[in-house]
Amino acid sequence: MPMSPKKLVILGGGGFRVPLVYGALVGSFIDEVVLHDVDTSRLSAIGRVLRGFEGGPRVSATTDLTEALTGATFVFSAIRVHGLEGRVIDERVALGEGLLGQETVGAGGIAYGLRTVPVAQAIARRISLVAPDAWVINFTNPAGLVTEAMSRFLGDRVIGICDSPVALVRRVLRALGRSSAFSYGAAGFSGGSSASSSDGGAGASASSSGGGVGSSAGAGPSTVSVEYAGLNHLGWLTAVREGERDLIPQLLADEARVESFEEGQLFGAARLKALGAVPNEYLHYYYDHAAVVQSLLAAEETRGEFLLRQQREIYTRLTTSGADARSAWDAARRDRDATYMAQEGLGERDAESVEGGGYEGVALALMTAIATDTPTPLILNVRNRSTLSALDVDAVVEVPCLVDGSGARPLPSSGLYAPGVPLVQRIKATDRAVLEAATHGSRAVAVRAMASHPLIDSVPIARRLIAEYQGRLPELAYLS
Repeated sequence: MPMSPKKLVILGGGGFRVPLVYGALVGSFIDEVVLHDVDTSRLSAIGRVLRGFEGGPRVSATTDLTEALTGATFVFSAIRVHGLEGRVIDERVALGEGLLGQETVGAGGIAYGLRTVPVAQAIARRISLVAPDAWVINFTNPAGLVTEAMSRFLGDRVIGICDSPVALVRRVLRALGRSSAFSYGAAGFSGGSSASSSDGGAGASASSSGGGVGSSAGAGPSTVSVEYAGLNHLGWLTAVREGERDLIPQLLADEARVESFEEGQLFGAARLKALGAVPNEYLHYYYDHAAVVQSLLAAEETRGEFLLRQQREIYTRLTTSGADARSAWDAARRDRDATYMAQEGLGERDAESVEGGGYEGVALALMTAIATDTPTPLILNVRNRSTLSALDVDAVVEVPCLVDGSGARPLPSSGLYAPGVPLVQRIKATDRAVLEAATHGSRAVAVRAMASHPLIDSVPIARRLIAEYQGRLPELAYLS
């Protein structure tokens, strides 16, 4: 029986990474893509890039949100309130206080959340009215916070995605000399299983190239299982099991192997051996905050300033020149990928480090599992329910899930990395304060959110940060 037509709406449709998503859709079950953005020039530029793809779904663009959402099967949210100019403000205001201004961590992440949550919730309300049956895939940062904000209106029909957990797993497996095919150890299923159970205790294999988990074509069922849990950009890979044996201690005892992959280079072999686990790369901002800030203060430009400069150049080229739009965009993308976290000590990334399925692969695997009702395990951002005992049921967490036609359900977990529990709880409390501040328009609660973050931990500094951000970001005028 043929599948009914499927419509994907991309919010932030003029965004630089939209062609990655569209490229993943070539030959897929998606029939129509609608790009929505508030910036018509960016929509036009990205439209030129998409015309360079052959065999993709038909594309239209609009600035009318209701028009875009009508009839949507899936909604992909990747908005950036105040654009990259806002990211630069996030960074520079924080650095002015000697603090980190990264877009999802510390003062910058809080400022970004405070201006994004009201917009994301307004979008969620509109979706609930115009397209109540649509599945919403959130990639808007801070992804865990924004997904939790939208879930208050959409419930479990909003699912957050990130590509960093599966990329971490693949790099570790490569360092161990194992295939990129794997399953989840605490979940009670193997890569070769094909049936789901009502309690999420069984699952299915999925192509690793699409961001899924399991065996790739011709590889046979996986015998390696992994355990990962946390919040978005705050998780740990705690085990890689081959049968009954955990391979993580073996890996961490081999300095050469540890330093062959990104996280080993970032944290160092001695640090990882002491931790007994492999953290998500964003833990670098917590473990080495002072050194990171010192490096950023010494740099000629922040990451946001680099991206803003690059995108101003590429969007100008895309809208004013007769150059091959797709080739120009692709060159800019490669430069962006290769310099990711360079200021944090990784330097130029090679092709193997950049490879990892990408968030577009995770998004396609998620949509495919839902549309075809094919049980597929993925690491996603969803409501905790009772998965992690250290957090309440409504907390959005980043954990292995089983996805099928009914949505995403967390799989049984071995729990959080024990030494990381206090940090996870504190960051979740900060997120909740951001949500409260946004809901009530309270400057006092926004200050509390800033002060509660472990990388700030000061009420006077928090007050200065909120005052400076309000002075430079008109979207924060609602706080009083």
